[in-house]
Amino acid sequence: MIDSQTDSKSDDLMSFGLIADAGDAKSLAFMALNEAKKGDFKRAEELMAESDQAFLSAHEKQTAFLVREANGDHTEVNVMLVHAQDHLMGACLARELIREIMALHQIKQDRAS
Repeated sequence: MIDSQTDSKSDDLMSFGLIADAGDAKSLAFMALNEAKKGDFKRAEELMAESDQAFLSAHEKQTAFLVREANGDHTEVNVMLVHAQDHLMGACLARELIREIMALHQIKQDRAS
């Protein structure tokens, strides 16, 4: 029983970390979009690079869950893990769309010049 409780707490901590990193990635991407809307594409790219790092950290946590599962160490799926995966998916989608919108802002600015 102690081992399963320890595993559960460890999984929750990994889920919390995944949520935090995915949230940072998404927030930084939206900050980048705000800079692009102002025309500061250099700062926007810097923020997207920070978002990339946060997203990579979140993705590494997700990969750790997947590797454990592939190695036969079953992870109990709970609300926290589902919530963490939802945050990662949301960050992924937001970042892809934000990159496209930033490109449109760049095109708009280039045409106005």
